Amino acid sequence: MSRTTISEHGDARMRDGGEGGDPGGGRSADGRRDGTGALRRALSWTGLAVGAGAAALLSVGAFLGVYVRPTSDDWCALWKTRDMGALGIASDFYRTQNGRVTNALATGVLYTDDMRGPKLLPAALVVALCAALFLLGRAALRALRLPRPPVALLGAVAAVLAALLFFAGTRPYQVLLWAPATISHTLPSLIGLWVVLGAVRAARSTRRWARTAALAGALLAGVALGMLSEPFTLVAGVFAVAVGLLCLPRFGWARDRFVSTWCAAACLGLAVGLTLLYTSPGARWRRAQHPQAPLTADEVGETFHDWWRVWQTVGGQWAYAGALAVGVLLGLGLAAARTRTPVRGPGPLPRPRPRSRTAVVAACLPVPLIALASLAVVYGLRSGYGVTGWTYARTWMSFLVPLLAALCAYGTWLGLLAGRRLSGPTAARIGAVAVAGAVAVAATAALVPAVRSLTTTTVARSLAWDAQNARIRSEVAAGGRKVTYEPLHIGYLAEPFFTPAYSRDWVAQCVSRYYDVERIERP
Repeated sequence: MSRTTISEHGDARMRDGGEGGDPGGGRSADGRRDGTGALRRALSWTGLAVGAGAAALLSVGAFLGVYVRPTSDDWCALWKTRDMGALGIASDFYRTQNGRVTNALATGVLYTDDMRGPKLLPAALVVALCAALFLLGRAALRALRLPRPPVALLGAVAAVLAALLFFAGTRPYQVLLWAPATISHTLPSLIGLWVVLGAVRAARSTRRWARTAALAGALLAGVALGMLSEPFTLVAGVFAVAVGLLCLPRFGWARDRFVSTWCAAACLGLAVGLTLLYTSPGARWRRAQHPQAPLTADEVGETFHDWWRVWQTVGGQWAYAGALAVGVLLGLGLAAARTRTPVRGPGPLPRPRPRSRTAVVAACLPVPLIALASLAVVYGLRSGYGVTGWTYARTWMSFLVPLLAALCAYGTWLGLLAGRRLSGPTAARIGAVAVAGAVAVAATAALVPAVRSLTTTTVARSLAWDAQNARIRSEVAAGGRKVTYEPLHIGYLAEPFFTPAYSRDWVAQCVSRYYDVERIERP
């Protein structure tokens, strides 16, 4: 005789306290229909609609990579990679630019075949980010012993979060299509997500070598990321310290010290990488261009003022509410899945139970951590770029990723709570699904103007750039040593002649080196 147990994917008890039921009909213990099937169908179709809309926007963004053409830092990266190679450009970054060795190596690899790499990068970023968010969401649900929602719903969550990250900000071209920014500020978060996924897999493994490899990977990845992006290093360090402390066995969130040790290894790697970057000749040169102001009371006040302006800009984009809405949908889906027929098989392994106070702290912790991490980023920008540093919105990706993840998590908790309490007619729960779905669809639709503008400007510039490039190449082939170049601005990025003094116009000089001419001039 078999016995019915609770699977690791969720509690099998029905709303009326009974267990069991019809696996295909959505019936309660007394045989009456409870509407669960209709609710799950509504959730699946809503998730499919929301996910399809977000995926369509992401597909457009990925395809726009075909129309990416050089601008700003692209010009320098192209000629340096051509003339120096990946190792040469890494040495140049370390000695004369900014000390970001990992950044330079990635740049050298990406620009090896002229612009082919930057054209393919947006599609790779979209696919990798959606996959990472999907897998992390599934791993989080499994770790919390929550049931598995419809795949369409979890996919919609990943697609909406990715679309918001790429298109809801003020600089969509820079965070998706401009390779120098994506290497410095989008790629680090993506690498961080995949490194965390590796740690989750190792934590579930019983093999010692898997955990050892995960610890070594965290250390090496930390060193590489520390020399890739200072803003991400600050944000990752804040969260790694908090998670490492919270997951000490004494607080009941973990059975052993693996998570805390992994976080310590990651922090050590980040510290080593950031130290190598900060002490490099290139970083010293860069700090000399913007001497850091003394940390006076006025400077602290200005930093907080800049930080507040950043959050005014972020808060002014209501589309970010889409992260909360898809979280509510996910929570409703989890609540509906808990009424399914229990899975027969061995019961779940015993798991640690956190203390109630620790659970409350963990639930509230993302808010101060995101605030602290974003403040650290703003202070770093102010030190590196002066009083306009806070406007470099491409650097916000480092803390927007945890922000949207936190919004989604809070929405999931609200949806799960609402799904449990709406135990009356099925219409009430379907109504909640409709409201959350409508908000998610509206938030996704709010991104359409940004994607349309991005498409129009990117394609138009590519056509104009191709025509001008053909003309310049023809003149150079005919022996011309001075050519005319008309600036083609896009994405708030620098183009030649952004400054009256040619000796200070680094973009114009990089364009000259790229075309191998003595000088470029205005038409």
